[in-house]
Amino acid sequence: MKIIFAGTPDFARVALARLHEAGHDIALVLTQPDRPAGRGLRLQASPVKQFALQHALPLAQARSLRLDGPYATDAQAARSMVCAADAQACVVAAYGLMLPQWILDTPPLGCFNIHASLLPRWRGAAPIHRAILAGDTKTGVTIMQMDAGLDTGNILSASECPVWGDDTVARLHDRLAGLGADLMVRVLQTAADGRLTPIVQPACGVTYAAKIDKVEAVIDWSQPVDAICRRIRALNPQPGCTAKTGGDVFKLWAAHPLPHAEQPSLPHGQILDITPTGLAVRAGQGVVVVTDLQRAGGKRLSLSDFVRGCRLQIGMVFDGV
Repeated sequence: MKIIFAGTPDFARVALARLHEAGHDIALVLTQPDRPAGRGLRLQASPVKQFALQHALPLAQARSLRLDGPYATDAQAARSMVCAADAQACVVAAYGLMLPQWILDTPPLGCFNIHASLLPRWRGAAPIHRAILAGDTKTGVTIMQMDAGLDTGNILSASECPVWGDDTVARLHDRLAGLGADLMVRVLQTAADGRLTPIVQPACGVTYAAKIDKVEAVIDWSQPVDAICRRIRALNPQPGCTAKTGGDVFKLWAAHPLPHAEQPSLPHGQILDITPTGLAVRAGQGVVVVTDLQRAGGKRLSLSDFVRGCRLQIGMVFDGV
């Protein structure tokens, strides 16, 4: 099938690669403009752009697709390329820009979105993070026929995926990216055969996955141990949870709970023990054992090396950053 693909991060690159491998004619790739990244803040192409360049796929990087917005010239150029592509459908995965009505109406089969949740749960920008934060035991991928709303379109197909107790966002992301790519290939075949059966999303069970704010990275040690451990996993690798003590800020990457080790007479956030295998920290309803951390801005070390070189001491208290 001749398609337009719109996406930006690695989640989208996986889908684009799978569609390309399946033999679909990628008539145009839409991705966001290059962004500054890394310590040197050099402009960096998105994973989708890198794939498109490697495979000589037509590419557009509009700053906006709104014809009446501040980047109307970009939008007009993108519209000309979309119309010239003469594609049957548009596949969207984590593009990062809202699609205006003109593009929704352009391909004869419409626009299909790969969304990393079981809609209508976790509509919005950060469904993988929010599923882990909420303690969901399952999530999945939905292929949706896009409309003007925020992830409100009819469901074309869906597939479940378990959320394991040690899943970070990175691990769950990779499983969902592969699942979504495979599901999209099947949906396009169904569309080509004229056998799509759209299902209206249920009115109940709607939740919203707001974008992760940096303030959410600061650990509140009065929370239950399970909630703290989920937060650390849900923000790994970006933006990473933080804690501060002794004038230093630390990134926390992994932890597990000791739920029956309550120390009610000690303040939340106090370091109870330091060993080469973990830092025991008093939290709400138990103790959190942090097993992977680093000083912000420093090198990431094994825990045994970190413990030998750090200035943390038993009795110090982590507080907000």
